[in-house]
Amino acid sequence: MGRSTPGLPVHRQLPGGNCDATNKDTMRRVVRQSKFRHVFGQAVKNDQCYDDIRVSRVTWDSSFCAVNPRFVAIIIEASGGGAFLVLPLHKTGRIDKSYPTVCGHTGPVLDIDWCPHNDQVIASGSEDCTVMVWQIPENGLTLSLTEPVVILEGHSKRVGIVAWHPTARNVLLSAGCDNAIIIWNVGTGEALINLDDMHSDMIYNVSWNRNGSLICTASKDKKVRVIDPRKQEIVAEKEKAHEGARPMRAIFLADGNVFTTGFSRMSERQLALWNPKNMEEPIALHEMDTSNGVLLPFYDPDTSIIYLCGKGDSSIRYFEITDESPYVHYLNTFSSKEPQRGMGYMPKRGLDVNKCEIARFFKLHERKCEPIIMTVPRKSDLFQDDLYPDTAGPEAALEAEEWFEGKNADPLLISLKDGYIPGKNRDLKVVKKNILDSKPTANKKCDLISIPKKTADAASGQNEAKLDEILKEIKSIKDTICNQDERISKLEQQMAKIAA
Repeated sequence: MGRSTPGLPVHRQLPGGNCDATNKDTMRRVVRQSKFRHVFGQAVKNDQCYDDIRVSRVTWDSSFCAVNPRFVAIIIEASGGGAFLVLPLHKTGRIDKSYPTVCGHTGPVLDIDWCPHNDQVIASGSEDCTVMVWQIPENGLTLSLTEPVVILEGHSKRVGIVAWHPTARNVLLSAGCDNAIIIWNVGTGEALINLDDMHSDMIYNVSWNRNGSLICTASKDKKVRVIDPRKQEIVAEKEKAHEGARPMRAIFLADGNVFTTGFSRMSERQLALWNPKNMEEPIALHEMDTSNGVLLPFYDPDTSIIYLCGKGDSSIRYFEITDESPYVHYLNTFSSKEPQRGMGYMPKRGLDVNKCEIARFFKLHERKCEPIIMTVPRKSDLFQDDLYPDTAGPEAALEAEEWFEGKNADPLLISLKDGYIPGKNRDLKVVKKNILDSKPTANKKCDLISIPKKTADAASGQNEAKLDEILKEIKSIKDTICNQDERISKLEQQMAKIAA
């Protein structure tokens, strides 16, 4: 096939292919017309970075960073539990060690995800087996936050994945090392779907499709599965999607195809494109290099560009997905000197359309977070509507109850022509259902219905009082831990000054 361009993945010929056709494809790829051929990546200046942040060292392959048009959230090292920082985007420069954190978990935080329908609501999953949902004040934190809006308990092992539904309000998915996926109605605090018998081994990642009717998963058993969560059935699966033993990733594309990253038997990093209706053979399979960092894919459905960020790499490669062979077209590589510990990806509505910015990443180093801006150079100052088709807005298309009843809806789109101005978010309110009002399950021996009403009311009152007492005590202990953390930080600073 001739020499390949550095950084350009090798296109593997698929069975039944023809060598001449493959060569023509390669030639066509080199001279292919695309408005994204000259995407230009640039790191911001030092004073626009977030400095002196102790990024988490936990061994877990999540991105450790989540971003929206208001805030950047970063999982950090924390003594005596798990914590993450939430910084307003404009709060650049050195971050003081005593800056308030979100520190309600009792074990390290493994994953965080901003709600797509409310820029002040973030979910976190932790080694303490819980999922917590937090409401961040409009202007950011002034005190450490120890009390979540709701705690979602249902996993028996650590929770490594949290992912909000793309179009239904208050629907959250979590996946744990108990190999179970739970889908919650955050508005009531209930676990409404529990997929606990579909995965025989650890789940590496979960991705919703465009309208949230299906999910796809990559697992340690080397299978990629497409699942209908409401019917609780596997729609399609592929064994040994990538034959290597290292972790895979699988994400849905806007057209319903599935994009995966993984490793070959020879430990070469691969990317592949699959049609869930026929997963016998991939639509395309590319081999990249022999680095051992897991490739985290970030996908822009508006431009069909996929950005691949390897953990431990110092580069971001990007590709355009089209319906012409070889389907996955290499565009370019952004390279830097420092390896990345994690990566945040800004939603489209948070970008600067006046600068033709098509993506913004938040790269985590060991002690700082560095924004990287991707632009398409244009001479005109006018709005470039070919770069910015209407994109998913912050309004939910469905309520949680509608989705659980079986309805589907595509994202509600907005135009970015005049830029995006964040509106006022409504507070997340959780209305927990009274357990005494629900029907007792068949396998429970106690018959709640036979309890006289007055006794039930009295017991309920006593229980609520006891619960309030326990919650107050927990809050006071958590506050003490946070204060001690801040005190330790200050003492460390004093020690550093004396030592210097």
